[in-house]
Amino acid sequence: MRVRLLQGLALLATGLLAGAFGYGAANLVPTFDAVPLDMRLSFHAELMKTNGITMQAAMAVSTSASLALAALTRGRARVIAGAAGLLTLASFLVTRLGNVPINGRIKEWAVGSPPADHAEILRRWELFNDLRTFTALTAFVLLIVLLLRRPAADSGTDPGTSTGAGAGTSTGTGPETAAGAGNVPVRES
Repeated sequence: MRVRLLQGLALLATGLLAGAFGYGAANLVPTFDAVPLDMRLSFHAELMKTNGITMQAAMAVSTSASLALAALTRGRARVIAGAAGLLTLASFLVTRLGNVPINGRIKEWAVGSPPADHAEILRRWELFNDLRTFTALTAFVLLIVLLLRRPAADSGTDPGTSTGAGAGTSTGTGPETAAGAGNVPVRES
């Protein structure tokens, strides 16, 4: 049950994260590029006031749930969940070390004037945005793959059924799959 809840939480948080970054890359950035610079800077600075809180929360939940899922599973499931967690952690690091410092500068420009090299700095922000979008989307795809995986042949159970003797129980031999755990091998207690 814990594994299934963590799967759902990791998938939800990572899907929201990838969706938000994807929406920004597909819609906001082209709009930023199409409007006058002063409008872009004002909107960008205002957007970051609430966006920073919600996106960092999504990254924290996504990373935590994926890494907790990795800790509770084993084999390929552990590797896939761990990779998803590390990718969302990479999204966080790119954001904090790349986008956030530039966002601070954009706030200053919005009330003052941008420097001569502002176009290059904004291009760098977009590069960081593309990178964090890619890492979040890749993490989301990995979690989908994890959810859709078939159970190991020697698991002794079929998570899709609840009939028959021993359905959903551990045989104690080989990698076990908890009943209803979304085909993710779990560690025995």
